Amino acid sequence: MIESPVIVVAEDDPQIASLIRFRLERIGCVVHVGDDGEKALNLINEIKPNLVVLDVMMPVMDGFEVLRSIQSSPDTRGIPAIMLTAREAEDDVLKGFELGAVDYMSKPFSPAELAARVNAALNGRHG
Repeated sequence: MIESPVIVVAEDDPQIASLIRFRLERIGCVVHVGDDGEKALNLINEIKPNLVVLDVMMPVMDGFEVLRSIQSSPDTRGIPAIMLTAREAEDDVLKGFELGAVDYMSKPFSPAELAARVNAALNGRHG
């Protein structure tokens, strides 16, 4: 039996987090949500997910800080991260990729497109 991919979603808006969870569970993922950057990072360190979906603007730690922490630890460095954020300025997009994100999506977003990008990242085909 093939194991379901495990995803950690860092999203402080409960409605958006529920939408992401619903869509990713429909494609067979197991989803854990951290509603601030620190909680998400704790989940990432604890369960070592197959992929992380990160909002940038969150309480406690922003998504860039979480991504920096993921990339700086040998235990989590290989986990792909997709940035999903309202921060769509070129500087923010470039910063996300420079810090190691495999993809960057702007809000508002298409749940179907997010699912397709998650599948691509899980299969090693990055945006």
